[in-house]
Amino acid sequence: MRPPTSRYTLSGDRQVTIGAVEALERLREGNRRFVWGTPSGDGVSSHTRRANLVAGQQPFAIILGCSDSRVPAEIVFDQGLGDLFVIRVAGPVVAPSQIGSVEFAADRFGTRLVMILGHSQCGAVIATLEELRRPTETQSRNLRSIVDRIRPSVEDLLATDLAKDTDALVREAVRANVRAAVTQLRHGSELIERLSEQNGLLIVGAEYSLESGVVQVFGGVQVREANEMQEFSLAVTDRKDRR
Repeated sequence: MRPPTSRYTLSGDRQVTIGAVEALERLREGNRRFVWGTPSGDGVSSHTRRANLVAGQQPFAIILGCSDSRVPAEIVFDQGLGDLFVIRVAGPVVAPSQIGSVEFAADRFGTRLVMILGHSQCGAVIATLEELRRPTETQSRNLRSIVDRIRPSVEDLLATDLAKDTDALVREAVRANVRAAVTQLRHGSELIERLSEQNGLLIVGAEYSLESGVVQVFGGVQVREANEMQEFSLAVTDRKDRR
């Protein structure tokens, strides 16, 4: 059975149905183009597309990603104006404002894919680990609110052997934070739960590699899709090693 679809509109007279699986494939294809340095050429700010979007938007994916300047979703996925509904916050963390933003896009525009996008060497995650190891009194209340949201997903890692390897600890903490954010988003809203159960909304976790540019999806997708992404990641690494 095909999953329910949403309506993706670039102009008033052009509509394409797209569900969560197809939306995920678009993101994966766009990330491949980004990694290989072969952008689509559609233009992020083309005059025609901008004019078509004045009347409204129908983004095909919602990206809840980190505020880090090195991880702009539209560039990482080689997408243009109107393609993505992007929410950025350090971590990323899931708070009421982020949940409300996802609800708005999923309900208003019929977008059926939500991706929570973390990244390697995340400063917010590192700051949380540092705070857990060496608590400070000088941290601002607002920054502490971010740290406190990341803390529950990573603090148990400090009691494992990962604590002896800082790089490995940070890598696993980044993923643990994304997984926790996925769980919080899936169960933090009656509307999101209903859309997931009845209308084909898919929420996945993913990690962007600052080193390779590859986005690896690791939550909410079929094993085949995850394996394909892993094979792509290995192919990129192999290509870089041969240079």
